[in-house]
Amino acid sequence: MAIPFPFSAIVGQQDMKLAIQIVAVDPSVNGILALGDRGTGKSTAVRALADLLPPIKVVKNCPYGCDPKSQTVSCDQCSTLRSGSGANHSESRPVPVVDLPLGASEDRVVGALDLEKALSQGIKSFSPGLLAKANRGFLYIDEVNLLEDHLVDLLIDVAASGENVVEREGLSVRHPARFVLVGSGNPEEGELRPQLLDRFGLCVEVKTPKDLDERILVIKRRDAFEKNPQEFQKEWQQANEELRDKILKARKRLEKVVMTDDFLRLCSKLCIALGTDGLRAELTLMRATRAYAAIEGDKTVDAKHLKVIAPMALCHRLRRDPLDDTGSSARVERALEELFT
Repeated sequence: MAIPFPFSAIVGQQDMKLAIQIVAVDPSVNGILALGDRGTGKSTAVRALADLLPPIKVVKNCPYGCDPKSQTVSCDQCSTLRSGSGANHSESRPVPVVDLPLGASEDRVVGALDLEKALSQGIKSFSPGLLAKANRGFLYIDEVNLLEDHLVDLLIDVAASGENVVEREGLSVRHPARFVLVGSGNPEEGELRPQLLDRFGLCVEVKTPKDLDERILVIKRRDAFEKNPQEFQKEWQQANEELRDKILKARKRLEKVVMTDDFLRLCSKLCIALGTDGLRAELTLMRATRAYAAIEGDKTVDAKHLKVIAPMALCHRLRRDPLDDTGSSARVERALEELFT
């Protein structure tokens, strides 16, 4: 198994690293979209997430990694396992971070009938796909703006319901598929469909660093990692453990963070001023600012949290204005200034 680059060793890219920490604290923020130049560490940061998070408890032998503490039966396999002798045994697994290749077939993504068993034994058996593997974890799509339309439609349906339904050769299977969708890409190579774009809770712009010292530091760390990955990982182990502990503490604080009606009113005023469609923008602002406050150790969400999170949560939800050639982030910043003056 390939050794991931340590998350704590990533240089710069503060917005992207903060967005990843936010969804790690509260997955209900519903995903991250990282757009920007090639070779800026987008894929590296996402793949480093698996090493950063602590293992999760799953029902033993469950192919979907269902939660053993769940009060409802999550899948048919869990129903069988829990009804048998010694049922409801659990085991620890790493948080799944699953790559969805652009050229993946639909059967590879959603799952397929196990033809080997069907032909050799006459048994209709389901072989889980990438969506099953990503349950309770992260589904990562590099160059997401180049994803084929039929896979985009599929992801939109599953992301909305949290359940994957597969019907093949008279076999019907339902299984949980709740995951955090993470995408990266270069906007110059194509745009995302609005329906998929809206499914990402946060969107960050990742730029090539302009500072000379920062560029040199990136090169030196990458070179050190490639020469001796084990030694480099050991060097950054303590920093990673400290960050993991920070995320775990933030998760425990999350429900205790106070969010007042006045703050929610600010969120709604901002969304109205920017003309965002629907209420998903307010929901994302609420969840993301609360998670950010928990990370910072603050007891109440206030304007300082909103100023940091609003560009990430809103910039990809704005309609194009032919009379305003400024970027979407600049429009959000301008709306924030007007809101607090």
